[in-house]
Amino acid sequence: MNSRLFLMFFWNSFLCVFAQSSTEIISDSLYREDQIYIGVTYNAVINLPNGVSQNSFSTGLNLGIIRDFPINKRRNVAIGLGLGYSVNLFNQNIKIGSSTPVTYTILEGVEYSKNNFSQHFFEVPLEFRWRTSNAETYKFWRIYTGIKLGYLLASKSVYEDGFGRETQRGLEGLNPWQYGLTMSVGYNTWNGYIYYGLNPIFDSVSSTNLQSIDMTALKIGLIFYIL
Repeated sequence: MNSRLFLMFFWNSFLCVFAQSSTEIISDSLYREDQIYIGVTYNAVINLPNGVSQNSFSTGLNLGIIRDFPINKRRNVAIGLGLGYSVNLFNQNIKIGSSTPVTYTILEGVEYSKNNFSQHFFEVPLEFRWRTSNAETYKFWRIYTGIKLGYLLASKSVYEDGFGRETQRGLEGLNPWQYGLTMSVGYNTWNGYIYYGLNPIFDSVSSTNLQSIDMTALKIGLIFYIL
C-alpha cells in the first residue's frame, strides 16, 4: 500500500514538474516585446541657411507596428522591423512660393502670423534591440537603436499675414525619401527618443537667396511601447 502511494505521489509530482517546465519553455520560446509604438516629438532643423530660423513650437507624431525577432536564447536581444506613419510640422521663416519652379523666400522684416510646412510619411523602422526583459517581466530597461526610412505621402504649407491665408498642398522641392538614425532609451513606459536625419528635407536644387537649403531634421521626444 505504501509503495503504491509512493509511486502515485512520485508520478503526480513528475507530471506537475514536467507541465510547469513545458509551460515555461513554451512561454520563453514564444514571447516578444514592444510590437506597437507611439511617439511625440519636438521637431528641430539643423544646417540652417543664413537668415533662416525656427519660430513657435514644431511638433511631430509617429506610430506603427514593429515585428520583434529575438536572436538569442534569453530573447532580450532582438531585431525589430516594422511599418509606421508619421506627421511632422516645421514652423520657420522660409516662405514656399506657389510659382513654377517653386521659390523659397526668407521672411526678414516681414510681419506674419503663421508660416509652416507639414509632411506625412509612410515609414519603415529597422532596430537593433537590447532589454532586460523576460517572459514574466513587464517593467524593464531598453536601448533600441536603428535606422528609419520614410516615403513622403502628402505635404502642405500655410502662410498667414494681415492680408489673408495662403495654403498649398503637394509641395514641390521636398525630398520624397527621408532616412535617419534613431535611438530610444528608457524604463517601463517612459522612453526618450531621438531621430537624426541623414539627408536634407528639401531636394538638391532647392535654394533661397542664392543659398542651398540643406536643412535636416532632428526630432527629440518620448516614445511609448505596447506589447
